[in-house]
Amino acid sequence: QLQLVESGGGLVQPGGSLRLSCAASGFTLDYYAIGWFRQAPGKGREGVSCISSSGGITNYADSVRGRFTLSRDNAKNTVYLQMNSLKPEDTAIYYCAAHEFQDRCARVVSWGQGTQVTVSS
Repeated sequence: QLQLVESGGGLVQPGGSLRLSCAASGFTLDYYAIGWFRQAPGKGREGVSCISSSGGITNYADSVRGRFTLSRDNAKNTVYLQMNSLKPEDTAIYYCAAHEFQDRCARVVSWGQGTQVTVSS
């Protein structure tokens, strides 16, 4: 069974940083493109960032480009989302997801359970 577990969320002040991790168990992460999504209270789930299986392709939502950096360590079976210059509007539950394709985030095959990120003073 493909299982993803997020960690690293928490409470941070505006302008602060957090690093989220997405660890896989039961399968090898390096066969899949991995995406991060978020869902704020009362809003739909939105895509934040995506990284190809090799790590050679990354893309970001306009709202986070220049502040968030997505990377992966396939040897550790883990993907990381470094979030800097956090804003209150970044507050949401963050989810990672494995996708069927290696070069793009399409057709989710597994979701993590989510980790809460709260940006507040």
